[in-house]
Amino acid sequence: MTARLPCPVAPGPLEDYAARFDDLFSALGQRRGFREYLAGLLLPRERNKTLTCLAGAEPVIGINDPAVQRLQYFLSESVWDPETVNERRLAIVAADPAVAPHRGGVLVIDDSGDRKDGHATDHVSRQWLGRLGKTDNGIVTVTTLWADERLYLPLHAQPYTAACHLPRGTADPAFATKPKIAARLVAKALQAGIAFTAVAGDCAYGDNDDYRRELRELGLAYVLALKRRKGLWAPAYADHTPIDAARALAWGGPDHPCDWTRVQRRFRDGHHEIWWAADARLGPWGPDEPYRLVIATTDPATLPDQSTWYLTTNLPRPGGPAGADSPHSPADLAAVVRIYALRSWIEQGYKQVKDELGWADFQVRSSLAIRRHQALVMAAFSFCWHTWLAGSGLSDGPGDPGGELSPLPGEDRRLGGQSAPGGGKISSQRGPVPFMAAGAAPRPRLAHPLDTAPALLACLVQRAPAP
Repeated sequence: MTARLPCPVAPGPLEDYAARFDDLFSALGQRRGFREYLAGLLLPRERNKTLTCLAGAEPVIGINDPAVQRLQYFLSESVWDPETVNERRLAIVAADPAVAPHRGGVLVIDDSGDRKDGHATDHVSRQWLGRLGKTDNGIVTVTTLWADERLYLPLHAQPYTAACHLPRGTADPAFATKPKIAARLVAKALQAGIAFTAVAGDCAYGDNDDYRRELRELGLAYVLALKRRKGLWAPAYADHTPIDAARALAWGGPDHPCDWTRVQRRFRDGHHEIWWAADARLGPWGPDEPYRLVIATTDPATLPDQSTWYLTTNLPRPGGPAGADSPHSPADLAAVVRIYALRSWIEQGYKQVKDELGWADFQVRSSLAIRRHQALVMAAFSFCWHTWLAGSGLSDGPGDPGGELSPLPGEDRRLGGQSAPGGGKISSQRGPVPFMAAGAAPRPRLAHPLDTAPALLACLVQRAPAP
């Protein structure tokens, strides 16, 4: 058998990480492209991380540069499977005690949209883009993320294909709604052996009855948001929406909370907030029913829109009759609030993979190339966590829900002894991080990307986790 040609090494700790993927690439050019692409993503830059940026070439006029063409071929034409690369990434994560998912974490489901011009790129159509807060031309990707109070890790991603791209529209067998895609990604997380205590998601998924049913069929617990004015059929004299049910709860002020339970949350900047949570009754939801309606808010008197959550969960109430028949352990109000609070990690994850690692900066048209780019971005992101935690004082293994990392009731725990959505406290000691630059390069094009890739590590991890 012919021996493999040696591949140019990546800088610093990136080489050890990249070498663990080498057997997935059949050619020297693919192994080199994998290293160059990751190094380019990790570099601090002052412009979008397009192919010319990743290769260190001038924008527009540098498109024909040999380094740019190599990366273009690696992403669009060469033969390798992004799913296999992602599976290897997750296997590496699972084998690392510092970052391995554990039962105390939460699986977060969400989708994110980015604006894209034209109509020739796969998955691009006129649709709702949450990041922009409006309907526009763009691409939407459904993603899953695992999170606990120490860190968060992207798991899987699948672009949404609008009906206009399919021959038979919504009747086409290939068409799948975002909740349907989300259910598939949750199943993929289970197949990958990802451990978690519950699934969390916003009202785009909580309001979907089919999605909740699919989670139950998978035997999973969930805490999902509902729209405050999601209507249910009921007699005229009864409550019809979650906000009606919340207003029906008795509240006599902080000294006489009546139906409400005090929950204390602690945030990264050190400040504390007092929240109030309660089990409400609405239609099929109730504290003693298989499905609960939990309201969490900063002010039960006014129920402010920006700080009130309307949540549905199949976790039974402690001491309630539904607990006897439920496959899930009972969860009090503080535990339900903690699970949903961890959902905010996905918003922070979007900021870092988009603003720092160029999630939406791809310049390719095919679905395969887009999915390859996304797999490479997630590989670069996992490398940052792996490298930082390996050299810091924060890596004591996975958080043990019953140990010193377990959350205090209703509190949020954050990296560095401050707080993160959820509760608890961990050490703020940080050891030296080998191979990490003291800061990002002051200007782009000071050096070739392959020479300074570790510079971005400090930039990424010092911002994580954020509220």
